Amino acid sequence: MLTRLFLQTSIWLVAIAALLFLPAGKIAWPEAWIYLIIIGGIGTAAGLWFARHDPSLLRERLASPFQAGQPAWDEVILLLFFAFYLASFVVMSLDATQWRTSHMPVWAEVAGAVSILASYAIIWRVLAENSFAAPVVKVQEERGQRIVTTGPYAIVRHPMYGAAIFFLLGTPLLLGSFYGLALAPPLLMLLAVRAILEERTLADRFPEYAAYVKRTKYRLAPGVW
Repeated sequence: MLTRLFLQTSIWLVAIAALLFLPAGKIAWPEAWIYLIIIGGIGTAAGLWFARHDPSLLRERLASPFQAGQPAWDEVILLLFFAFYLASFVVMSLDATQWRTSHMPVWAEVAGAVSILASYAIIWRVLAENSFAAPVVKVQEERGQRIVTTGPYAIVRHPMYGAAIFFLLGTPLLLGSFYGLALAPPLLMLLAVRAILEERTLADRFPEYAAYVKRTKYRLAPGVW
């Protein structure tokens, strides 16, 4: 499993690096290197931690985002999300290094890095609390899945999607692209739609989910939605 972790992490880093550096036409881009170090370092560290403390969860997280028995709507949403997400790196690269239409202040880039780190901290806490956090929408009957209502789940019903807000806003800030910042809302909208449809699946399979919804009123952001 560790071999798969390192292989998938390496492939992902190479892919993101290509989407950033090839359109830029250079590798002398400090913000991009900082971004790659953050996602590569934390991703590897988190993988090693879960390999020791919750290998079943890590095995789920390393599985394909497209699986047999996955709802068709989930496949469509993920396909749209990944396509738009990957394309956003090309836009951010061109904006920050070629078009130079964005002039991001240093404090905003620092805020972006902090936001990304905050998102990883939340995600780590979410995964530590919920061993059933698979990358696809499914009910893991073979693992005795239950509804998790503690930790971050006592605050919002989809804390990992909530963490994505920090990540999707922090990335263009760090990379210095206002165009990238403008592309974040459509990605968040896809996650919002997925959250709604995912809740329908959980409500159908777990009778206790309705009580959880009444008790925990917000989906992604406390006091907002």
